[in-house]
Amino acid sequence: MAGVIDYSKVKDTHFYRNIGIIAHVDAGKTTTTERILFFTGRKHKTGEVHEGAAEMDFMDQERERGITIQSAATTAFWELHGQTYRFNIIDTPGHVDFTAEVERSLRVLDGAVVVFDGKMGVEPQSSKVWFQAEKYRVPRMCYINKLDNIGADFYKSYDSINEHLTDKAVPISLPIGIESDFHGLIDLVQFKALIHKDDEGKVIDVVDIPEELKENATTWRNKLIEAAADVDDAVAEKYLDGQEISASELEAAIRAGVLSSKIFPVMAGSSLRNKGVQAMLDNVCRYLPSPHDKYFAKEDPETHEEKVYKDQIPGTDPNTGETITRQLNDTEPFAGLVFKLAVDPHVGNLAFFRVYSGKLQSGTYVYNSTSGGKERVGRILMMHANHREEVKEVRAGDIAAIVGFKDTKTGNTICDENKPIVLEGINFAEPVVRFAIEPKTKSDQEKLSEALAKLVSEDPTFKAETDSETGQVIIAGMGELHLDIKVDILKREYGIEVNVGKPQVAYRETITASGEHRELLKKQSGGAGQYADIAFVLKPLERGEGYKFVDSIKGGSIPREYIPAIDKGIQESITAGPLGGYPVVDVQAEIVDGSYHEVDSNTDTFRTCAYYGFKNAMKACNPVLLEPIMTVTINAPEEYVGACTGYLSSKRGIVKNLLQRGKTKEIIAEAPLSELFGYVSDLRNLTSGTAAPNMEPSHYAEVPKNIMEKVLVDSAK
Repeated sequence: MAGVIDYSKVKDTHFYRNIGIIAHVDAGKTTTTERILFFTGRKHKTGEVHEGAAEMDFMDQERERGITIQSAATTAFWELHGQTYRFNIIDTPGHVDFTAEVERSLRVLDGAVVVFDGKMGVEPQSSKVWFQAEKYRVPRMCYINKLDNIGADFYKSYDSINEHLTDKAVPISLPIGIESDFHGLIDLVQFKALIHKDDEGKVIDVVDIPEELKENATTWRNKLIEAAADVDDAVAEKYLDGQEISASELEAAIRAGVLSSKIFPVMAGSSLRNKGVQAMLDNVCRYLPSPHDKYFAKEDPETHEEKVYKDQIPGTDPNTGETITRQLNDTEPFAGLVFKLAVDPHVGNLAFFRVYSGKLQSGTYVYNSTSGGKERVGRILMMHANHREEVKEVRAGDIAAIVGFKDTKTGNTICDENKPIVLEGINFAEPVVRFAIEPKTKSDQEKLSEALAKLVSEDPTFKAETDSETGQVIIAGMGELHLDIKVDILKREYGIEVNVGKPQVAYRETITASGEHRELLKKQSGGAGQYADIAFVLKPLERGEGYKFVDSIKGGSIPREYIPAIDKGIQESITAGPLGGYPVVDVQAEIVDGSYHEVDSNTDTFRTCAYYGFKNAMKACNPVLLEPIMTVTINAPEEYVGACTGYLSSKRGIVKNLLQRGKTKEIIAEAPLSELFGYVSDLRNLTSGTAAPNMEPSHYAEVPKNIMEKVLVDSAK
């Protein structure tokens, strides 16, 4: 790694670029980040993912498997036309099991470079990360990588972006040569050729475009000008009048289009061969937003209309509930968002955060406006993968980590106690796969609880709990790989060996019919008695609506002070439904009548009555099991398509689409998670290792009755 960095060398945050590198697994994100670090002088030697030497993949599991598991942050500097720019970069995972790392990174980034494999084009997780970025209004540039590989095709990859992601993508560079002959780029803005003279990428000749390539380059430059004309009236006027449009005019129009997400520039390159990376860095400076250029949006709670903000971030006043804003500069009161927690073996608890306004100094206190507590800011660290550099102060636009927070969680807002604000948090998907685990030695029981608590605090999509009936420790996550990694971390980092049970499905329970029930709790056995009487009406809700409580008590048949206790009792009851003890979802519980006793009624009696009453009410409403349905995507050669679709059918799968992907077919299907354990190895065997399978959670659906009966019998064992 290069020496200590002078973080103060760029003071004007208009020259900050907080960016993420996002993509499908194995598209070349980490290699691209490694080249960025190399060309910016952040490191003096490139490290290859396939050799286990990538600096941003610093976990043992990442180096061994050649994949990124957790997001890694770093800072680098780049000079363009005499101006130094500061890049705060986050390299994110591509595997669907670690999608939470992408989600939380995009929440605090201003722009992103989406990397595509030049042979595969848009792949399943490419779509996932693209639309995650859309959700957080993150402007993007596309980088078609690996154009030196056999089978690479820039134009087909570009077409797949247009077909599957957006019709607003437009090339700003084209490759010169392809596969082993890939040796340069055509810059469509400057209308020049960039010829790479060596494989280290440091010698680049800027020359006129070769005659044989000019016609194609002119065609694509005209398409770029047309896209720019759609967002810039001056360019449109000149274009319609047949006037020449200068590079600077075109550049300004493209920037305006990128910031408003009306243009997504597409670039060509091969990070492994050091071609196209410097051009990409120049374009990050030119087109991606500074903290002042990012658009934020907030829904008005009364009108439900979305209001857009620029150069300020909207939030909520925790005292009044009103929308308030902070300007994105360091003279405002401090406000920041914690987007990730980690436990560092050397310094302890780390809270990664983005500063949106004001300044923060080490040794001071911040207010957690989400939880209402205060936290002391011990040390402030700038992170470079797993290396740390201590700084005394951070300000608006910075991404850093704080040592020593005790009660702060991912998605919490930290701010000035005298000027509190709550920023939009981060929502994560619920886990779908569960394992039962137990330590191999009794002496590790306590260590296991402590280690799991740390892992849960770090990863919002990882859960751990003890089954109240069996006493088993259950861990839950986004997939088998996700949980395999957690078990491996327990062994390597905490020295705890565990036995792992078979994967379990995170079933849910719900009702399919409305129904009424009256629950009476009446006990008299000397001394104070117990009395509560509640009439329920349950009705099913739309999938994904969760739990809704409605109070329709009239005439004081149940006193107001007991209503919250009834709600609490039902919420305790829905954690374990009457069928198999699975959580209950998508149910509305309405209380319509009841009675109480002057002496024998209290909050506890009504809470207990509600707890049992809800379970009994559910039994009268045709309760059913719900199971997670996965979207399954398989890329396979044509000759194996029949075997793959037959396999999916045997797993209760339904094929939704069949697409051509170069020389392979892409099968898109939906299938229940319960049928898919081990499907990756099954498909590899079926296709002689040529299939590239992927799956991610889609939705919950009702379990067929015959299968539901089997699940309930198995769960009762």
